[in-house]
Amino acid sequence: MSLVKITQDDRSIVTLTLARPEKRNALSLDLINDLESSLREIAGNDGHRVMILAGEGASFCAGMDLKGVLDDAKRMSGMLHGLSRAMRSIRRLSIPTIAQVQGAAVGGGCGLAVVCDYAVTHPEAKLGYPEVELGVCPAVVAPWLIRRIGAGRARSLLLAGGTMSGTHAIEIGLVDEIVEQDQLEQRCLEFATKLSKGGRQAMSITKHWLNELEGSLEDASFEKAAQISADVIVGEEAQERLGRIFGSK
Repeated sequence: MSLVKITQDDRSIVTLTLARPEKRNALSLDLINDLESSLREIAGNDGHRVMILAGEGASFCAGMDLKGVLDDAKRMSGMLHGLSRAMRSIRRLSIPTIAQVQGAAVGGGCGLAVVCDYAVTHPEAKLGYPEVELGVCPAVVAPWLIRRIGAGRARSLLLAGGTMSGTHAIEIGLVDEIVEQDQLEQRCLEFATKLSKGGRQAMSITKHWLNELEGSLEDASFEKAAQISADVIVGEEAQERLGRIFGSK
């Protein structure tokens, strides 16, 4: 059973939903693999005009699920490299993408939100990057955060760690719009409908050019980022801190 659902309405708006609500859609290796597969399917369908990225249940995505893989360096590396590839795939889709962010969007989950072309959330949402507090390096998400809010603000967020409200997130440009939580899904559909009326070829070429201008089509730095995160997470500091949290050490 896939941990990612794909649904399409009659307006050619496709919704990709992370479907692991009992774990707040935390990113396991299986979920990441399903996400990559689903993105390939979406990329290969010329009938899609807009993609909404959503999370089932109370949270958008609670970040990487590391509890079961602390002692498996190969599996952890696979998760981080897989997440990096998935984020690039989202950015490189030829159609506009909207992150529908409810509840928590933390760490890699927040990375998935900011890599989309647009992000919509609600005032009480919890977004951010607490990695350094866990002894983990947020290298995978850093390139996308810099592209979203600039190097200076990204530096401040990633070095300080922690999370913020949706209200604060829009103030610093982390998201594009906030609405009341009960209006979030409807607002994303309305915006997706508006975007779907744009010329498909014009949209695709514009997105590709923007990606080229910002350097999002080059793989080397993203692969390096994933490897940096993988190297740090198997280190003594990260293993000790994560072990305390998960009760494994």
